[in-house]
Amino acid sequence: MGVVVLGAGRGRAFACVAAGIVGAVVLGGCSGGDGGGGGGTKAAPAASAEVTPAAQIAVSPKNGTAGTRPDQPIAVQVTGGRLTRVTVTGEDGEKVLGALSADGLRWTSSGKLVPDTTYTVTAAAENEDGKSNTASSAFTTLKPKKTVYTTVTPSQGWTVGVGMPVIVDFSRPVEDRAAALKALSVASTPKVEGGWRWFSSQQVQWRPQKYWPAGTKVTVRSALENVDVGDGVWGKSNRTTQFQVGSSMISTVDVQRHTLTVRKNGKVIRVIPVTTGKNGYATRNGVKVIMSRETSRRMDAETTGIAKDDPEYYDVKVKYAMRLTHSGEFFHAAPWSVESQGHANVSHGCTGMSTENAQWLFNQSKVGDVAIFTGSKRGLEWGNGYTAWDMSFNRWVSG
Repeated sequence: MGVVVLGAGRGRAFACVAAGIVGAVVLGGCSGGDGGGGGGTKAAPAASAEVTPAAQIAVSPKNGTAGTRPDQPIAVQVTGGRLTRVTVTGEDGEKVLGALSADGLRWTSSGKLVPDTTYTVTAAAENEDGKSNTASSAFTTLKPKKTVYTTVTPSQGWTVGVGMPVIVDFSRPVEDRAAALKALSVASTPKVEGGWRWFSSQQVQWRPQKYWPAGTKVTVRSALENVDVGDGVWGKSNRTTQFQVGSSMISTVDVQRHTLTVRKNGKVIRVIPVTTGKNGYATRNGVKVIMSRETSRRMDAETTGIAKDDPEYYDVKVKYAMRLTHSGEFFHAAPWSVESQGHANVSHGCTGMSTENAQWLFNQSKVGDVAIFTGSKRGLEWGNGYTAWDMSFNRWVSG
């Protein structure tokens, strides 16, 4: 009601009171007398309705921002209304996913962005009167100084032995190991408990608490893409690798008795007479794992530190070679020492056997099979091969 008029009774002048709306005051005039003179009110002008302000949209990163971290979320907020639409698009037209809060006041991206890329944000909102408003922002993510990628062993599709660790090698040193490790995962069927241990700034390994169960299927994921691993280095790509575990093959070499006992799924299937390292070249004690298999390999003593002019120097080709250490210990055929096999240790550290036995063992074996050496006074150096099983699991995961 724009104006209120109150009557004072007969024979009296009218009293007038005017009411105002929205800060405006409208007054009505009045007159009258004892003689019954006429008087009346003047019509008040129509009051204008209040206009509700448009919803205000704020986008972060702001328009024109350069060098945004790819792992920084995009945020869109509104005051005086509710968001009705938010779209984030990269240069390649790919949309960035996100979620709107229950009250409709905030939208936040859920996925990581791509480095060195321009993104465009468009948003729309409505105020309480249903009036729409829009806002937009374009920003660019930072360009990494360096990138890093991973290589996973075992490779895709391999069938390995029960002692095979998962080895992840980084293409360059990693400073933020926690961030890198967070991007790695190992899943298996059946589920197997295990853990990671760093061997260097460029390599981390995962091993089960106990040997893998035969038949286990394993999936290794490296979700390193757009992950900051420190010192301006960002992950370049994601990788998924699947492999499976074959039968359990565990061989035990008794250096003193000169025997190699082969067990398949817990059952002894052959005992092979062997020769191991002689004095000065003793074969190392410890739990080793087959690292590679070659039907033929050249053995050059120079690679083990023996000079060509040394009487112990050798340069021969051997058959059915399976590597056990980085330093050069192998299972292989040694037809030249058959007379000593089962009786004496005459090699330079390798485990030699007849060609027939070496071929049989080669055909039975795979990368990741376990070889346990006992009876030697020389220990296996940490990291000289796949030495994961020469440490307790509790100590392993502590590193």
